[in-house]
Amino acid sequence: MLPALPPGSRLSCSFSVTEGIGHVIIWVLLVVVTLGLALFVAPYYFLKAPINKTAVVDASGRVVGRLQVDVNLAEILGHAVIWVLLTIVTLGLALILYQFSVIKRLLNAVVMEPV
Repeated sequence: MLPALPPGSRLSCSFSVTEGIGHVIIWVLLVVVTLGLALFVAPYYFLKAPINKTAVVDASGRVVGRLQVDVNLAEILGHAVIWVLLTIVTLGLALILYQFSVIKRLLNAVVMEPV
């Protein structure tokens, strides 16, 4: 069980626009090379990057912890393969729900590491 956060705590994200642009460039290249299959893995990395650059700050402005998403490539690929099959069977309609599924899995895998 996680320790209680101090009252007045907030999240502070240091993910920059330049980092975002770099991620987009890399993933566009990966999508081209994999003929679009990387699009099933990309949402994990697009959402994981800012979460991993987020800190928990107490009311006095002191960093008390950092958020870390604890998922590995094997878990991501296993989940993505299931959704690729669902997307094929539903003629693309499953993609609407895929984003929500990715967000849920990532949020469930977030841990706060003390500083």
